[in-house]
Amino acid sequence: MPDLAHKTVLVTGASTGIGRAIAVECARRGATVAINYPYEREHANAETTRQLAEAAALESRALHPGAAVDVEDAGVCTLVRADISREAEVEAMFEAVAGSCGGVDVLVNNAGIQIEEPASHETTAAHFDAVLAVNLRGAFLCSREAIRGFLERPAGTGGARGAIVNVSSVHERIPRPHYLSYAVSKFGLHGLTQTLALEYADRGVRVNSVAPGATLTPIQTWFEDPDTQNEVASHIPMGRIASPDEIARIAVFLASDDAGYVTGQTLFADGGLTLYPDFRQPWSG
Repeated sequence: MPDLAHKTVLVTGASTGIGRAIAVECARRGATVAINYPYEREHANAETTRQLAEAAALESRALHPGAAVDVEDAGVCTLVRADISREAEVEAMFEAVAGSCGGVDVLVNNAGIQIEEPASHETTAAHFDAVLAVNLRGAFLCSREAIRGFLERPAGTGGARGAIVNVSSVHERIPRPHYLSYAVSKFGLHGLTQTLALEYADRGVRVNSVAPGATLTPIQTWFEDPDTQNEVASHIPMGRIASPDEIARIAVFLASDDAGYVTGQTLFADGGLTLYPDFRQPWSG
């Protein structure tokens, strides 16, 4: 049986990349999915995510008849445009999802941006603020609204009320020169994950993170450059770049009842990047 059946999942930044893959995988696993996208120019990409999610849900139902809830649009209940760095838009998004989908059971904080700088001392305050506004403030605002909704409902099996999955990065552990704001935002997201997990553990709310390493998504400057992709892969112990689908399956696990006793954790999906790969050879003598 699909392991997200009877759950409504809101995925932020779901118009492309990892967010799209998560939305599609959630639909495949039986969830009703709300697809967030930030700007009107992303609407067409969000529609593509909808189509892929609907197809995945229909395929799953054919393989597991009767296992998933029959919902309109074959697993996608709404597309909702909102800039998650703006408090009023986040509040309106959750109201819209509640109206269309009946409330959120799982929040996936996926939306994120990055800005490369010549050097950290040349980073502008505007760029720094812009990255933190989406990657950290946005995750906070969405988590706050989700938790408010979770606490209003009666507890389910094992006292569960809801789950949050944050899409972090290896850079919540590994510094990233020239991307200071991005690294700071992910270090902060680690703190957000653990603090919320501890505070709400006894009220049935789980909060975890998946931390991808190099993943083939449009946010990467090397997305369409095979030579650079090969260079990136050469630094990864497993010797390859992840696909968005691989990250999505881990996010779905953390969202599901299979991870019902897991909270406050970051699951690194990085091909070994956090294993100090330079130490594969005894260069220190």
